[in-house]
Amino acid sequence: MKVVKWLLAIVLTIVVGITVYLTMFFDLNNFKPQIVDAVKKQTGRDLQISQDLSWSVFPSLGIKLGGISLSNPNGFTPASMLDVNEAVANVALMPLFSQQIEVDLLKLDGLTLNLVTQKDGKTSFDGLTAETSAEKPQSTSSNSEAMSLQTLDIGGIELTNTNINIIDMASNTTQTFSLKSFTLGQFSLGQFADFAYEFSATLPDMQLASSGQGKIKVDEALQNVTINDFDMVHKAQGDSLPGKAITAELSTQMKMALDAKTIELQLTKMSAMDLAATGDIKINYGNSIPKIAMNLDVGDIDVDALLPKQEGDAKENEATPETAPSKEPDLSGLKSVDLTLNLTAKSIKVSNMLTQNWQMKMAVNKGVLTLSSLTADLYEGKLALSAKLDGRKAVPTYVFDKKLTGVQIRPLLTDAAEVDLLSGTASFAVKGSGASLIVDNLKNNLNAVGKFEVADGSLYGVNIPQMIRSAQQKLKGDLSADKKEELKTDFTSLTGSFTMKDAVVTNPDLAMASPLIRLNGKGTANIATEALDYTLTTSVVGSLSGQGEPADESLKGIDIPLTIKGTFQEPKFGIDTKALLEGQFKDEADKAKEKLKEGLFKKLGI
Repeated sequence: MKVVKWLLAIVLTIVVGITVYLTMFFDLNNFKPQIVDAVKKQTGRDLQISQDLSWSVFPSLGIKLGGISLSNPNGFTPASMLDVNEAVANVALMPLFSQQIEVDLLKLDGLTLNLVTQKDGKTSFDGLTAETSAEKPQSTSSNSEAMSLQTLDIGGIELTNTNINIIDMASNTTQTFSLKSFTLGQFSLGQFADFAYEFSATLPDMQLASSGQGKIKVDEALQNVTINDFDMVHKAQGDSLPGKAITAELSTQMKMALDAKTIELQLTKMSAMDLAATGDIKINYGNSIPKIAMNLDVGDIDVDALLPKQEGDAKENEATPETAPSKEPDLSGLKSVDLTLNLTAKSIKVSNMLTQNWQMKMAVNKGVLTLSSLTADLYEGKLALSAKLDGRKAVPTYVFDKKLTGVQIRPLLTDAAEVDLLSGTASFAVKGSGASLIVDNLKNNLNAVGKFEVADGSLYGVNIPQMIRSAQQKLKGDLSADKKEELKTDFTSLTGSFTMKDAVVTNPDLAMASPLIRLNGKGTANIATEALDYTLTTSVVGSLSGQGEPADESLKGIDIPLTIKGTFQEPKFGIDTKALLEGQFKDEADKAKEKLKEGLFKKLGI
């Protein structure tokens, strides 16, 4: 019992002795001039510590600092680079004797950081790197290797009122990032601790705000960090945003392996506007270019609703196009990306065109974007697409292979291009390549070959049998032959192939078959001007008579030239009446020849 009392007395004596020594004979403020001079000598900056430094000893060893300011380089505005209102660190005293660190409190309040970039490129960081730091590169590592902690316990961490101002004098812009608060609860190695934060930012074109909370664990080897139940809410406001405001919610689990330099994120919830997604992200940051692998599963995406709406009259905007010359997009950023993305989506709507059941595999590596596979359901049919975009040169190049099968072509054309010209079940295949992503160059530089087939459909805007019948009756003298019938020509098949060069699609073998007519021809379509120029030949294979009229097969076997002019939006169909007239005369002449022949044979008694 006496031994215990003596031990307690010795410990108490040591603590009291340390307390007396630190408070009476070791005044931290005596070192302030030395600290200020060292900073000035090392960086050329002025360090100010306006408040006295103070000790706390029992039951924890602590230090309190306040009124700290570090200047920016001469001539910079603002003059101060770093300001700290108060910093407090308290460490339990007794565990230090057993190489155990128990931090009662870490507190930092009122930190303001002004990072300035001048017009000449000089920054607030210039001169801060110590030249002597490179002279002994092994000192840091040897010290860290010698450091060994039995335990690390932190009673709590509080960061409040932290502001970072990023000032660019060349563009005359300021971005402000504010950490209103960050708190960490009771923390021990190998155990989960609660944390929470509130953050905001002011950018040139929007305001951001974010808050979140979760649980964090660091293993005893200080190599693995795990964050669970990390729930965040992000809000953004700005004129360029859809509806001028966006709220996004994110819930994730994260694992970080510092030795392997990997990060794994499990997205249990990600929602913004009407978007919802889940998935996982893996990042390997051990290389100079981080390697990222993403798997995302999203619901319904309406791209049209996500794009900012244009103010003013659309027609007025079209009448006053921008006069600035078009430039190739800068794709140099693709060289610093190593990404693989697997995406599935319930539906995606773009420019009023709806696709469903998306499955996409894409990769970006060394400046090349490769879309190895994209499949989707499209207007009762299937879409299959592969493509590659090479952004390593100033003018990007691309190749693609696209197939549509079993697609209902009328609603597709109506939604995608507002063209009501054709209906039926269509299959379409095209391969192409080109250079440049400028809109005009996309049309002019694209080279492509393809083929199409449409079954059991209609050609809208023209009724070819009625048009031929009306023209024939007018040639017979019936000038009132026009009948108001639906401008539609039904067909059983429509096929052809095409090539595209210099913005002109050339179709040399258009063929259409229906119960009444056969149509063959060739033509061109200019996608830059939307001009149509087709010459077709129609052969009548059935009766062109209307319902309830006697059968008229007078035009069987006669080839009738047709033309298609105008534009995609307003095609104009025409008929060569001269051919009808010549066909009529030929038919009458043939009948006269037959009668003459019969009369001659009778006279000859044959």
